[in-house]
Amino acid sequence: MGEEAKDGEAESIQNPNSNRITQTQFLSWKRQKDADALARKAEVARKRAEDIAAGAVQMNGRELFLHEPWVFDNSLY
Repeated sequence: MGEEAKDGEAESIQNPNSNRITQTQFLSWKRQKDADALARKAEVARKRAEDIAAGAVQMNGRELFLHEPWVFDNSLY
């Protein structure tokens, strides 16, 4: 039992700050991650808009309402 405690202490002494990062490092990483996610999302939206314009994919209800609102006009009935 005493040896196990010594091994754990020795391990923490050898590498006490192995996973520590500063707040500025974290914020920098977070900004980069958010920027990458935003760029990826914009690219997907652009591709979807191109595919809809080309007729390659079927529109969902929201897209249909935004692009062809006359479909939802009930005054014709």
